[in-house]
Amino acid sequence: MDYQTLTVSIADKLATVTLNRPELRNAFNEHAIAELALVFDELGRNELVRAIVLAANGPAFCAGADLNWMKKMAGYSHSENQEDAARLADMLRTIYLCPKPTVAKVQGDCYAGGMGLVAACDIVVAADTVGFCLSEVRLGLIPATISPYVIKAMGEQAARRYFLTAERFDAVEARRIGFAHEVVSADELDATVAGIVKNLVNNSPNAVMEAKKLVREVVGEPVTDALLADTATRIAAIRASMEGREGVASFLEKRKPSWLN
Repeated sequence: MDYQTLTVSIADKLATVTLNRPELRNAFNEHAIAELALVFDELGRNELVRAIVLAANGPAFCAGADLNWMKKMAGYSHSENQEDAARLADMLRTIYLCPKPTVAKVQGDCYAGGMGLVAACDIVVAADTVGFCLSEVRLGLIPATISPYVIKAMGEQAARRYFLTAERFDAVEARRIGFAHEVVSADELDATVAGIVKNLVNNSPNAVMEAKKLVREVVGEPVTDALLADTATRIAAIRASMEGREGVASFLEKRKPSWLN
């Protein structure tokens, strides 16, 4: 499929989705939102894909909302604004709930809604020159639709500061507060992401999918009898699954599991 705002490639079980509006600092509009929602939904169901990297062309990763789109929104009615925001929220949820593991490769500055794209991914690797900023309050706005993902990623206390101040912070601070997992030099970015992807695609596809779901559904839950029963059910099911049985058998027999063939 031809995309207006993205490029998509699939090779060696890896799909790479690249934001491709470098002249506009990869700011997104209604077309980019629709295309991102579509491609992550399709890749999530593609059996040839075991991991997805979200990357960007040009000096910036994503500057947030496109200015022309913002001008258009300025004339929207309340109901039109509601519908528009709902489409953005749905796109972010599609990335967050994608059954395949997702890696954000952040090579350049990432502002506002761009931070929502990154936070919706499972693993974040950033170049050490990257700047981050939740700039919405400077414009009289709030980072509402991205907040569920950004707050999960950086924590409540960091969100209190950066939502309110709109300060720019660097990649080292992003790692300190938990927003980024790895911060490396620009020269090491590709190799670092490739190493993480190698681990992802070499693991049991079903187990990776279930492990991702496990984190999402267990985090924040109180340790109750119901939770303990749920986790026992999960491990029993995965042990009895085809890949669970194959993984244990291959380990005991000192051979590669079938998913690596």
